[in-house]
Amino acid sequence: MRPGVRRGATAALSGIRALEVVQALRSRTMSLLSQLEKINLGSVLGEADNARYVTSKILHLVQSQEKTRKEMTSKGSTGIEVILSTLENTKDPQTMLNILNILIEVISVGGGRKANILVAKGGTQILLQLLLTASKDSPPNEELMVLLHTLLAKIGPKDKKIGMKARINGALNISLNLVKQNLQNHRLILPCLQVLRVYSTSSVNAVSLGKNGVVELMFKIIGPFSKKNTSLMKVALDTLAALLKSKTNARRAVDRGYVQVLLTIYVDWHRHDSRHRYMLIRKGVLQCIKSVTNIKLGRKAFIDANGMKILYNTSQECLAVRTLDPLVNTSSLIMRKCFPKNRLPLPTIKSAFHFQLPVIPASGPVAQLYNLPPDVDDVVDESDDNDDAETESEIETENDDKDQHFKNDDIETDINKLKPRQELGRPLEELKMYERFFPELSENFQECDLVSKEPKPFIPDANLSGPIVVPTAGEEYSAETKQSTKGVALKESNPVLTEEYNRRPAFLELPKKDSVKDSSLHQQNDQRNLSPSCQCLNQEIVKGLDRMSLQSSAKNDQYYSTACVITKESKTSLTTLACSNPCEHVSPCGSSLFEGSSVHLGKFCCTGVDSEEEDSRSSSSGEQVMLEVSDVSPVHDCDLYIEMVKTTKSIPEYSEVAYPDYFGHIPPPFKEPILERLYGVQRTKISQDIERLIHQNDIIDRVVYDLDNLSCLVPEEADVLKFNSKFESGNLRKVIQIRKNEYDLILNSDINSNHYHQWFYFEVSGMKTGIGYRFNIINCEKSNSQFNYGMQPLMYSVQEALNSRPCWTRVGTDICYYKNHFSRSSIAAGGQKGKSYYTITFTVTFQHKDDVCYFAYHYPYTYSTLKMHLQKLESMHNPQQIYFRQDVLCETLAGNSCPLVTITAMPESNYYEHICQFRNRPYVFLSARVHPGETNASWVMKGTLEYLMSNNPSAQCLRESYIFKIIPMLNPDGVINGNHRCSLSGEDLNRQWQNPNPDLHPTIYHAKGLLQYLAAIKRLPLVYCDYHGHSRKKNVFMYGCSIKETMWHTNVNAAACDLMEDPCYRVLPKILSQTAPAFCMGSCSFVVEKSKESTARVVVWREIGVQRSYTMESTLCGCDQGKYKGLQIGTRELEEMGAKFCVGLLRLKRMSSPLEYSLPSSLLDIENELMESSCKVTSPTTYVLDEDEPRFLEEVDYSAESNDDQDIDLADNVGDYEATNQEDGLSDSDSTRILLS
Repeated sequence: MRPGVRRGATAALSGIRALEVVQALRSRTMSLLSQLEKINLGSVLGEADNARYVTSKILHLVQSQEKTRKEMTSKGSTGIEVILSTLENTKDPQTMLNILNILIEVISVGGGRKANILVAKGGTQILLQLLLTASKDSPPNEELMVLLHTLLAKIGPKDKKIGMKARINGALNISLNLVKQNLQNHRLILPCLQVLRVYSTSSVNAVSLGKNGVVELMFKIIGPFSKKNTSLMKVALDTLAALLKSKTNARRAVDRGYVQVLLTIYVDWHRHDSRHRYMLIRKGVLQCIKSVTNIKLGRKAFIDANGMKILYNTSQECLAVRTLDPLVNTSSLIMRKCFPKNRLPLPTIKSAFHFQLPVIPASGPVAQLYNLPPDVDDVVDESDDNDDAETESEIETENDDKDQHFKNDDIETDINKLKPRQELGRPLEELKMYERFFPELSENFQECDLVSKEPKPFIPDANLSGPIVVPTAGEEYSAETKQSTKGVALKESNPVLTEEYNRRPAFLELPKKDSVKDSSLHQQNDQRNLSPSCQCLNQEIVKGLDRMSLQSSAKNDQYYSTACVITKESKTSLTTLACSNPCEHVSPCGSSLFEGSSVHLGKFCCTGVDSEEEDSRSSSSGEQVMLEVSDVSPVHDCDLYIEMVKTTKSIPEYSEVAYPDYFGHIPPPFKEPILERLYGVQRTKISQDIERLIHQNDIIDRVVYDLDNLSCLVPEEADVLKFNSKFESGNLRKVIQIRKNEYDLILNSDINSNHYHQWFYFEVSGMKTGIGYRFNIINCEKSNSQFNYGMQPLMYSVQEALNSRPCWTRVGTDICYYKNHFSRSSIAAGGQKGKSYYTITFTVTFQHKDDVCYFAYHYPYTYSTLKMHLQKLESMHNPQQIYFRQDVLCETLAGNSCPLVTITAMPESNYYEHICQFRNRPYVFLSARVHPGETNASWVMKGTLEYLMSNNPSAQCLRESYIFKIIPMLNPDGVINGNHRCSLSGEDLNRQWQNPNPDLHPTIYHAKGLLQYLAAIKRLPLVYCDYHGHSRKKNVFMYGCSIKETMWHTNVNAAACDLMEDPCYRVLPKILSQTAPAFCMGSCSFVVEKSKESTARVVVWREIGVQRSYTMESTLCGCDQGKYKGLQIGTRELEEMGAKFCVGLLRLKRMSSPLEYSLPSSLLDIENELMESSCKVTSPTTYVLDEDEPRFLEEVDYSAESNDDQDIDLADNVGDYEATNQEDGLSDSDSTRILLS
């Protein structure tokens, strides 16, 4: 035989023999188990000897053969039942020992799954009973006790009811007594302590054990540094940490002075463990301190024992060693928890501005606010005074439902409530008041100069403006934008909605050539004053600004998009700004106001020329300062903006104009990637906060800006920053200098509210270059933010704007968002006690000395900006092609007008057929900016409006397909006054759609009235979409309404299977996911929740009957998918999204037309998607109080939470690392739990 054949035959023979051996082993194991089963049935003589022999053989097989261990727990095997039955029935000690060793071997490989099998077969109860029986022997069998406790320690964590079982069984104190009686027998007490650790997860058991002296016993075992018995020390510390989670045990430990003991032990181990071999022991001591400081007495004892300084110093020494991060993190957590809770340094948490409501709500937060006695201190938090009552009732929590899937009780499960019930809600006669807003339904266009019946290319009239440039994120703007020659009359503002509602409005008046006016609204006698400021620029810039006219004239009345030129020859100069130093005419806070309707354009003060910057300028004579901006949208007009400001009514009566709003903004030419978070940023910031308590003498604590104290003086020192927010949409209440280059900033509450702090917009000046300035906004309320995931705040530099770069840019390093030590009063937290505020912190190094810079939460978009844009769009449109009408829907509480815009295509002619086609176009109803802080919604709306008004052929087709009714700003008052979420009524307007009050919520009342009117005349909109912004998720996505999908996410899935529902609501989001780069279908949800029943989306769907009713959410941060993955979102992308939404509507029209397209089945095949999503999504949209936001899936353990957060289980080793780029490759739906230290 050849060698190759011989080797093959040998291998085959070896394989056969191996298979025979496996089968033999299997048959042998089965045979032994069968014999054991017969012994249990009593059918074999000499049961004890036989059981001992059989179990010893099985033990030998289990110890030597892994396959035997697997076979014992394989599916269908009865091995575990037989073994447990034998253990329960035998009286022979050796058989017991054999079986316990078998079970230990079986579950030692395979871990949790095999332990679960043992628990499921009743193993816990059998072992506890055996423990109780064995404890009655005198003395107990040590080997048996060791094995029993070892096994219980292994399976205990998998049995959520083991604590209750042990207590009912009477086995609870057996382990404790064994430890007491055998303190020197480390082999025995080690597994006993492990079992006590498992028992202590039940608070009732922990209290019971504590009464029997377990806490004192643990302190006999743990002690100073020693290399002996470290395993025992570690287990004892774990047990003690679990026991001290009980407040009763924690108080016992405090009363006996154990907090000082723990700190002494920790310092001893810290000093002697120079090689860091015993980090787990050191962390175990910290976990005990962490547990005992969960109570007020523990925190006080920690402070009295100088614990803050001890942990601060030891953690600083650990920073150099990366492996010691768990110690630093836990120390940080303890220190933050024990940091004395401070009140916000404010006289009241109510807004600094007051507006008297015409009607006080009968109930709710606003009513409570008005009913507070005047002498109540609404800032102080009294929760810490009563959180530890002397008598405590510890409640048994066995966590029966922890293994259950998360159940969102907010999801509506009542099908009858889910089914849309179209109802007008108001009498038809009353709804006739809205007829005046729909003249397009009765206009006959007989006197209009329409395009002839035969289509031909449209040639713009000489008096009409050039085309509107629609920004597209993937393209650069045209380098040259045609200068506009204003030739279309600006339509006068419509009268405010009053008692004359029933009067028919005048039809759209089209301008004629002989009535062309200058589009400027400026009057010759209305001079604008340029207010000087405490901010400093070099002389050349100031000289140019002195000559900048805020008044329009024939010579400089040109589009800002071409250039804004400031020359000596300007004929329309203002009162010139004197550049004398030190500007004595400027008030200290820059708060001097000119008389009448004057508007200040920022504030300047001249202190000389920076030589480096002077050399870099092409013209240093100051004769000409050129703003060469070729990229600005033609709808921005500096002078027109000032005119719009004149008619804007604010509660603080602002008279200053922020430079970014005046100059305008162009998207920067570079990409702005999502910021990669550096390692240890949050930990460093927290450490610096803790230093405030430890090194109090280093803290300046100086107020440099204060809305509550109008006599606050602006510091004269050159190295102190100056702040201001007294302009439209500004929000900054108070600034305190903490260190030389660090400032705490406090935001103003929404007017008539005591919370909702998140939006900020303020001005900073007086800076130096090369210095990192740290800004801490200390009274934020949301529990998390995209600032933790790469989002940066925005900054606008006036110096850069004057250098032809007028744009908001993402700035800041060392950015994080974390819970701080300022407490929220129960009044501010809606009745909840012990809640903390959160800090947004970021560091900025300025490029220019003495610049004037603005910071904002997101790209600002003011009410005056909206009015300017609408005026420009109206003046620039082609009236022969575009039907554009701007009405005033109503007045707000402050007396500002709420614009209503109608856009569609003019009929092709005044022939009957064309007029009929015009009147019968379906409506699309759009709204935005109900929440003032969601400025991105306005930028998306701007993109929509500009696309609809453009000369793009697709836009014309879209206009010919639909009539657009648009309310671009539902909450003008909130936007104007710098609110984050509410209107002047102090309420979230997007929670008032069910029953809006005409006196408190006029914009919502009349917006709903428009929709009710359309429903009454059988002209339901095809689509309703409300534009929003989202602070905690990435991408752009939609929320819609579906009965079937709502039921899919509940336990009533069977009922959902029988539902018949038109899936057309999914088509538009699906189209957008294919056409809009920023849109993400995976983030969309169509679930209806109880907490959202008063939102626009749900009410318009349920009451008005619009099936395609959406909320479109745009991220404040950026995208994690698609073309813009890894980039922060900008105005270019937001405006593109608005344009793409229009393109989506056009595709929707074509796809729903039976004459043109059949609907692709892939768009409507939702059954599989529902099945998949029901497996993945536990909380499909929100479970966040008062938020239009999904449950935040990028969970973060801040590793420094206060005592109202859940603890991290030491056994899980959670928190021993910090993720540097935690979102790489992760979507919101599959993000894992991440720790940020």
